[in-house]
Amino acid sequence: MNARTARTTICHTRRIHGLPGARRGLPALLAGVLMVGSVAPAWALTAAERAERAEAAGKPVPLDAPIIGTPGGASLPGGSRTYQVTLKQLGALYPLQLRGIEGSNGVPFSIRADEIVTRAKLKLNYAYSPALVPELSHINVIVNEEVAGTIPVPKETAGTNLSREIDIPPRLITEFSRLNLQLIGHYTMQCEDPAHSSLWANISNNSVLEFTVSPLSLENDLALLPLPFFDRRDVRPLSLPFVFSGTPTTGSLEAAGALSSWFGALAGYRGAAFSVSLGQIPQTGSAVVLLTGTERLPGLNAPAVAGPTVSIVPNPNDARGKLLLVQGRDLNELKIAANALSTGSQALSGQTATITQFADLKPRRPYDAPNWLPTDGPVKFGDLAQAQTLNVSGYSPDLIRISMRLPPDLFGWRDKGIPIDLRYRYTPRPATDKSTLNININQQFVAALPLFAAERGGGNQAQRLMAKLMPDGTAASQRDIRIPLFKLPSQSQLQFHYYYDMAKQGDCKDVILDNVKGAIEPDSTIDISGYKHFIAMPDLAAFSNSGFPFTRLADLSETAVVLPDAPVASDYGVYLNLLGHMGESTGYPATGVTVVPAQQVDSVADKDLLVLSSGAKQPLLTQWSSSLPFSLDGNTKRFELSDLVYRAVSWWDSSRADRMVQRKQLSVTSNSTDTVIAGFESPLASGRSVVLVSSNQAAGLGDAVVALRDADMVKQIQGSFAVIRGKQVNSLVADSNYYVGSLGPVLYAQWFLSQRPLLLLVASIVSAVLVAAVLYLTLRARARRRLK
Repeated sequence: MNARTARTTICHTRRIHGLPGARRGLPALLAGVLMVGSVAPAWALTAAERAERAEAAGKPVPLDAPIIGTPGGASLPGGSRTYQVTLKQLGALYPLQLRGIEGSNGVPFSIRADEIVTRAKLKLNYAYSPALVPELSHINVIVNEEVAGTIPVPKETAGTNLSREIDIPPRLITEFSRLNLQLIGHYTMQCEDPAHSSLWANISNNSVLEFTVSPLSLENDLALLPLPFFDRRDVRPLSLPFVFSGTPTTGSLEAAGALSSWFGALAGYRGAAFSVSLGQIPQTGSAVVLLTGTERLPGLNAPAVAGPTVSIVPNPNDARGKLLLVQGRDLNELKIAANALSTGSQALSGQTATITQFADLKPRRPYDAPNWLPTDGPVKFGDLAQAQTLNVSGYSPDLIRISMRLPPDLFGWRDKGIPIDLRYRYTPRPATDKSTLNININQQFVAALPLFAAERGGGNQAQRLMAKLMPDGTAASQRDIRIPLFKLPSQSQLQFHYYYDMAKQGDCKDVILDNVKGAIEPDSTIDISGYKHFIAMPDLAAFSNSGFPFTRLADLSETAVVLPDAPVASDYGVYLNLLGHMGESTGYPATGVTVVPAQQVDSVADKDLLVLSSGAKQPLLTQWSSSLPFSLDGNTKRFELSDLVYRAVSWWDSSRADRMVQRKQLSVTSNSTDTVIAGFESPLASGRSVVLVSSNQAAGLGDAVVALRDADMVKQIQGSFAVIRGKQVNSLVADSNYYVGSLGPVLYAQWFLSQRPLLLLVASIVSAVLVAAVLYLTLRARARRRLK
């Protein structure tokens, strides 16, 4: 968050100056480890015996043998515990391929600030080429550029699936670390081809990193925020309870929504889950507690406050847990404390801080979300990615990745493509070959740019290239590229890969000089400022991926959440999770959201509405039944169906104006739990949108939250109506009958007529008749004047 968005003056009632220096850079547990069970199934005793004998002899363990060790997540004395994480969970989507005489590949990992590593090991599943010469070849396990272990490659186990445990010295593990596997491979004692196909080893991405860790107590200091409630080193989904003293008011929920969206923005790709507890502090872990006036919680000695106050206090039920205490004498002060915390946490320090002044936040402009690509001009790649990630080296470099989010309502009709001014550098090739810079978007090929040779006297191209050589020996190039808008969904990643063609010179002549470099210049730009905002609604894909239309303003100041009657803790949890999802999209807290009961919905008629309904507790379902493509009344369900499931074309394309007409209505009676996400135009105001999250049973409402957090399920939430049953999502209706945005009169008229050829034909005929009539009358009048 940008602390400059608000002026905050803070009175510190107690100051604690950070942690002891020993905390900084302490080797501790991999932050994001997902606790999983032991990877060893119940194999036969003979396999276990073979494993023990192989371990005793220092040989690789066959893959069918058990991995012996503490089960993942097991508790150990003194509060210590063991975590396990696979390489796949750390980002290796595919097995790691090691090729050539010095092939290397790996994954990054990080450690939590509140844990310290006492033991670490790598449980490696791997295979290697039968052609490797054991005397010259081996596999190195490297942690932070230091060798943690070396694995031999004997002939007798070559070409088979193997498993081996390698102890990693805890001293090698730092705050942010990297694990690399390196193949030193040779297939002959004589001269060899350094890129020969027989030089290979495969590392399974199911290989496991295991850490035994001890807890490390953190100070009760606001300067550490968002620690310990969120740790950016932790790749696990964030799980954070919210606690109210009793049934929360709408003002308390608005304050909580600002905080949950803030934590959702911090969690980012990890996802965040928020539960709600009423009148009870969690028995373990950390939580956020909101109190107003004289409200109190059993077991918590909350101090009286003199204004908006934020504190960190121990969890009385758990020595390791912390409570983020947000207090105010009234609801207005509570919201000030929550907004100050979510927008200016960098300014807080000490155990307790009282907000003595907090200026109103400046109104947000449409589409100015920090996470979204700006729409007011070209954006530099250096603003989207760190400079060091834009540089690669070696003949097998990693991808250069530039992630971005686009507003989902960009209108690309008759568009030539999004302009990219690409500036890049590379080491010139020694001779003309097939080397290229390959450009992909979300793993889809876009273009391949040739990498030229810089041969002196080799023609005009070579001379121009020589003239552009930089001091570091690389050649600078520039290309203008156009990328079709449809290739860039709301969450996109530009991927650049330098491919170098290695020419063969013959036996005993091939030598790989690993001196090639490549870079994408930070001043390369992408520009979406020329696009209009116009989209066919309802579009649940825009909601599920970007929170649109609510996130059009990053602070959700044009959004109202309508609660069901007599909501329970799970309903409040769904509300906080949905706002966390929107915070993840925008990167900004929902400081402007409004929460109302159904009886007050008319007071927010000018806003986009997010309506929650569990069981039969939402009266708006009855009032707006004519606008809904479904009804859920206990075990009786009614659905309106269209041709969506039979269509092969892209019905979600915003340039299509044809309406998916309702074909039939289906009513059923069953005891299943159905959760529905539906979108439709607000019955209260034209052009405003309603997204309804509803379930026929109170327990089923959380299924919608699970679906929005699941990368596979969220892809299936489309159209205007999606039914969620467990892990299954069905989009039943796509009835695009209203539009949001503006094209301008000329462009809108062109687009409108292009979608209706018969109307265009009629308009053309009428225009021709009118022009002919005008010409006829004009010429006839002129003829009369001449006759006179």
